Amino acid sequence: MADTKEFVAVDNSAQIREILSSVYNSLVVKGYNPIHQLVGYILTEDPTYITNYNNARSLICRLDRDDLMQELLVSYLNKN
Repeated sequence: MADTKEFVAVDNSAQIREILSSVYNSLVVKGYNPIHQLVGYILTEDPTYITNYNNARSLICRLDRDDLMQELLVSYLNKN
């Protein structure tokens, strides 16, 4: 019997940004529109919106969707 794999949620803003940037870059490299793919993922939490390239799907799944949206809003509001 295989051991259960545990995913550790990320709660650090810098780590969230680093993961999001890595996922974004992986989507660009694979020729996807990263904004459309990330919005699809955020709305549905369906990981198939994110490529497996460079472990992007695994990385994005480490983030809590609420934390991700909060970080995006805070970043957006702080820039404007």
